[in-house]
Amino acid sequence: MMRKGTVRTRSVAAVALLASCAAVLGAGGPQGAVLPAAAPGQAAQALQAPRQEQAATDCDVYRSVPPSTEDGPAVKAIKAKRSLVIGVDQNSFRWGARNPNTGAIEGFDIDLAKAIGTAIMGDPEKVTLKAVPTAERIKFIQEGRVDLIVRTMTITCDRLEQVAFSKPYFTTSQRVVVPRSSPATTIDEAVDGKTVCAASSSSAEDELKLRPKVGKIVTVENHLDCLVLMQLGKIDATMTDDGLAASQAAQDQTVRVVDGEVRPAVIGIAMRKNDTDLTARVNKVLADYYASGAWRAGYDRWLKPYMLNDADHYWPVQP
Repeated sequence: MMRKGTVRTRSVAAVALLASCAAVLGAGGPQGAVLPAAAPGQAAQALQAPRQEQAATDCDVYRSVPPSTEDGPAVKAIKAKRSLVIGVDQNSFRWGARNPNTGAIEGFDIDLAKAIGTAIMGDPEKVTLKAVPTAERIKFIQEGRVDLIVRTMTITCDRLEQVAFSKPYFTTSQRVVVPRSSPATTIDEAVDGKTVCAASSSSAEDELKLRPKVGKIVTVENHLDCLVLMQLGKIDATMTDDGLAASQAAQDQTVRVVDGEVRPAVIGIAMRKNDTDLTARVNKVLADYYASGAWRAGYDRWLKPYMLNDADHYWPVQP
């Protein structure tokens, strides 16, 4: 069984929310909590987003070192300390969330993290899962507090200057969650002149800062805190990754995801910038994980009930 790292104490409100979701987690989630249909052509647009970012800069969000099974200095150092520490989420339903019935962290990203850790270390007992706040993902890597981050982390040109990334393993975009009582039907209607929440240092926060008509931006440590604030009536909307937006709607049937998506991108696994041999090992595990069907099985198990499309839509395709 995987060891768990130290977990930051959460607010009473957030703990209460997680407790209230115990039945949802145990039962597999409510019905009808899927993302609304995207407009025609949005699937293709989402896959083109990284290409648009690359066109605007010298950055290629798909570029990474070739896969390898060789143990270089970084991998040897991790094996010498007999523990691979992987930063994960514990608050994102179906991605990485602590099951209140068992105490275990589980989800799509957790299955992937365990597969990577076991492949590199050869023993699941030598893999430690450590909960990491959204805003501190890069800091945890740079300070050596974790060896990898597997936590719905969007690959951006700015982040590529600070850490290394694997090949992408999921296509995503930003979407907006509102109370079911909200009359908003589009992203603009949901955020213009409104108080909107996003996780600090997230792609959602970056997007909101580019929207001059947003009334007020509220940032939190983790995206789930936005759901708590919405339940308390302190915000009008939340912007977050489409998968996380779907997870919020799955947790709480009093909220919904509005039509439309922005800032399409890809998600990858982050590690220290100079750990090229570790990046190569991760890329090899990712390639094998997808080829074996485990990636698709993970999607079907954890995400398909709440996402709009089948698995193929979300596997990144090199432009």
